[in-house]
Amino acid sequence: MNRVLSTLFMLLLVIWAAYLSMFTVDQRQYALVFQFGEIVKTVKEPGINFKIPFMQSVRFFERRVQTIDAEAPDPYNTKEKKNLLVDSFIKWQVADAGQYYRATGGDTAVAENRIKQIVNSRLRDEIGNLTVADVITGKRDEVMANVRTKVNAETSGLGVKVLDVRLKRVDFPDNISGSVYERMKAERRQVANGQRAMGTKEETSIKAEADRQSKVILAEAYRKAEELRGEGDAEAARIYAEAFSQNPEFYAFYKSMQAYQSSFNKKSDVLVLDPSSDFFKYMKSPGGGSAAPAKPVGK
Repeated sequence: MNRVLSTLFMLLLVIWAAYLSMFTVDQRQYALVFQFGEIVKTVKEPGINFKIPFMQSVRFFERRVQTIDAEAPDPYNTKEKKNLLVDSFIKWQVADAGQYYRATGGDTAVAENRIKQIVNSRLRDEIGNLTVADVITGKRDEVMANVRTKVNAETSGLGVKVLDVRLKRVDFPDNISGSVYERMKAERRQVANGQRAMGTKEETSIKAEADRQSKVILAEAYRKAEELRGEGDAEAARIYAEAFSQNPEFYAFYKSMQAYQSSFNKKSDVLVLDPSSDFFKYMKSPGGGSAAPAKPVGK
């Protein structure tokens, strides 16, 4: 009976010792194994691990990404000595659990306070070398990349890695924001007026050039038309002259008919002429003579 109890006791003791020697590391954690206050093992992979009961202890540390969000915007001075209120946040995580414990004692508040101090110092240096426009728009991404690089060089001794630093909001203090906005509006208005003046000047130049070109084109077209008209008139005169030269009497008759038509165009037209003048010779005789008709052409 005593042997059975002893065996059962020893079995329970072994089970209890085995239970005390095992620990499980979650995938979201790091684990440090301590022996008499000294780190003897760092566990980075998840799973079941073992330690020496009563001699060794285990502490767990968060390995997930953590966020430091500023409670209130911090004041910074730009290159132009302008005050800015910058609201930022920081993404960080434990990179080396052993170094993290030695530097901060495993206290998250201590680590975050150190990280905030380093980030604020680097932000102050970067913003101090930039103008307001660079901070607000132009170079924000570049500023954040520089800050992140410099911060990681300093926080490596803490066993942490800063993954990102972002500016949530950049604003002016209330006592100067109104005047700054008005000055910015005036500057933008001045630029707009300059652009508008340049546009008006360009418009005037384009219109003047278009008018000049149109006058040149019209003048060239008129000159060409006059040349063509002159050539046409010359050709017509040549054809008429050639035709009338074959029968001068017919040409005289034709011109007289035109004269009659022009002279008696209106009922009110009055001519005072001698009835025996040559003007009426084709009214007296178709041939233009006083008696016998003209012989046919060619006979």
